[in-house]
Amino acid sequence: MTKKEVEAAHEKLLALQKIIHLEFHLKDVLQVIIGASILAIPVGFTEETWNLGQTLPLINIIGILLLSLLFISIFVYYNYYENHIKTHWDELIKRIFSTYLFSFIVVAAILTLIQRTPWTTDLLLAFKRSVLVAFPASMSASVADMIK
Repeated sequence: MTKKEVEAAHEKLLALQKIIHLEFHLKDVLQVIIGASILAIPVGFTEETWNLGQTLPLINIIGILLLSLLFISIFVYYNYYENHIKTHWDELIKRIFSTYLFSFIVVAAILTLIQRTPWTTDLLLAFKRSVLVAFPASMSASVADMIK
């Protein structure tokens, strides 16, 4: 291959990468934060969610957390990485965990502001409520992240 052919191939790869949205940039983080807020606000402001956080056992909360990660994984895989998984496995993992982490932080901040997460007195309750609200918030964050 000549230098010109290599440069042309590199430019095509960069263009393809922009089209299929493989990397996770600041714009993506902002989309995840806004997307998480879309469902974190209505769900986080319901008393049913607060009561559910009190009554559900920790094992169920962990199950909901894992289900959130599974749903994000499936959505992200089929929308971004389906044909590129072999070369971009690390980007897939980064996008999944970043989406959940930012969603969780948004939820925790909102619930803290409305005084529904007693982080200093009952860390477990605060965590459980945050995970419950982060489930729908992470789904809306994933969908918002898909918007270009």
